[in-house]
Amino acid sequence: MKLSILGGGGFRVPLVYRALLDDPARSVSGLTLYDTDPRRVAVISEVLARLAEGRRGAVPVRVADSLDAALTGADFVFSAIRVGGTAGRIRDERIPLSEGVLGQETVGAGGVLYGLRTIPVALHIAERVAALAPGAWVINFTNPAGMITEAMSQVLGDRVIGICDSPVGLVRRAARAAGADPAALSDPTRSGYDYVGLNHLGWLRSLTLDGTDLLPGLLADDTALGSFEEGRLFGADWLRTLGSLPNEYLHYYYFRRETLHSVRDTDQTRGEFLDRQQGSFFERAAAAGSPDAVYELWERTRLEREETYMAHSREASGGWQRDSHDLEGGGYDRVALALMHALVHDTGRRLILNVRNGTTVPQLAPDAIVETVCEVGAQGARPLACAPLREDQLGLMFQVKAVERATVEAAVFKDRSAALRALALHPLVDSPAVAARILERAAEGADTAGA
Repeated sequence: MKLSILGGGGFRVPLVYRALLDDPARSVSGLTLYDTDPRRVAVISEVLARLAEGRRGAVPVRVADSLDAALTGADFVFSAIRVGGTAGRIRDERIPLSEGVLGQETVGAGGVLYGLRTIPVALHIAERVAALAPGAWVINFTNPAGMITEAMSQVLGDRVIGICDSPVGLVRRAARAAGADPAALSDPTRSGYDYVGLNHLGWLRSLTLDGTDLLPGLLADDTALGSFEEGRLFGADWLRTLGSLPNEYLHYYYFRRETLHSVRDTDQTRGEFLDRQQGSFFERAAAAGSPDAVYELWERTRLEREETYMAHSREASGGWQRDSHDLEGGGYDRVALALMHALVHDTGRRLILNVRNGTTVPQLAPDAIVETVCEVGAQGARPLACAPLREDQLGLMFQVKAVERATVEAAVFKDRSAALRALALHPLVDSPAVAARILERAAEGADTAGA
C-alpha cells in the first residue's frame, strides 16, 4: 500500500512516519513526500531518516518533484498543505484583530480567510487525484478541515475523509478523568460515545462503558473536571449548564470576550509564534550537519509547540499549564493510521471523522460535512445515528455551516457577495461593515503577496 503526503515538508510529518514505523501490520510499503518548499522537505526527510535508523523493514521514503508524480500510483493521499505558509496565517489573524474581532486559524474571520485562500488549491488536488489515482482514499488534514473536506467532496464524493485529533483527545481525557481506562474505548462491545458537530465545533454528550454513562458522574465531580484540559478550560459550572463536554475550540464561542481580550493584549499571535519558531527550526536544521542533531532539534521544537497550544484560551480561563495527559492529545497520526487500517482491512472500527452527513443530523443537507462517530470499513466511513441535538447546539451548527458553505461558494465562483456573507454571518463577526473591511484588507494583502 503506497501513501503520499502532500505538504510533506510539514512539521508534524515525522509523527505520521513514526506511527508507520510502529505499525505491527506494516500496512504501508512506501511513502512519498511532496512539498512546494524544497528546503522544508529536505529537512523533514532528515528527521525521517533518523527515525528509520536501526528499524528493520523501515518504510522507504522518496521525495516527488511534482504533484502528479506524488499522486500517480498512490493508494492513500494525506493532504496536509498550508497555502500561504505561516505568513498567510499571520495576516488571517492580524486583519480581524485590527477590526476588534477574533483572529484565529480555523475559527471566525481568520478561518474564513484561510478557507478562501486554500479551497482553490484543495480543489485542484482533488481533480488531480480523480484523474491520476481514482481508487485512492484522500485523508484531509488541511485546516479548516471541515470546510476543505466539504470542498474536496464535490469532486471526490465519499472518498475524501477529514480528520482531527481534538475529538478523540477529548474522549480519552474524559474517560481518564472519569476513572476509566481510555484503552477500553477501543472495544465497541464494552463502550460507546456520542460526539457530534462540525470540525472544531462539537460536543461529547455521552460516554458509556459496560452499560454505564460516565458523563453525568464526571460533570458532578469538581475535582475530576479540574483534572483535564476541557474541564479547566470551560469550568465546572458552565459544563454542568451545558450538560456535555464541548470541543476545546468552542471556548472561542462561549468565552469570546475573554479570549479576544487575551489575544489582543499579547505581543504575538499564534501564527507569529509558529512563524518565528518554525522559521528558526528550519534554518538551524538546514545547518545542523547530522540527522541526530536535526532530530533532537525537531523534538525540542515539537514539545514547545505542544506546550503552548491554545495558550490564549488557557490564559483567558485563569492561566494554567498543560499536563502530560493534555499533551498526549488524540494524536492525528494515530487517527490517520487507524482510519487506513479500517478501510483496508474492513474492520468496522468506530472513529470520529469529518464525513458527509447523510441523515445523521436530519436538519442539515445530506452532503454537508459533519464531524461525528463513524463506522469504517472497506466501503468507507458511515456516520452513525446520534441523539437529537439541542436547539442551542443545532443553531450554532446551522449558522457556522452556512458560513462554511458560503466560503466554498465564494472560493469556487470568485463571488465577493458570498465571501462577504460568509464573514458577516459568522457568530464571531459582529458587523457587516467590519466584515467588508476585513475582506477588502485581505484582498489587498493577496494582491501584494502575488505581486
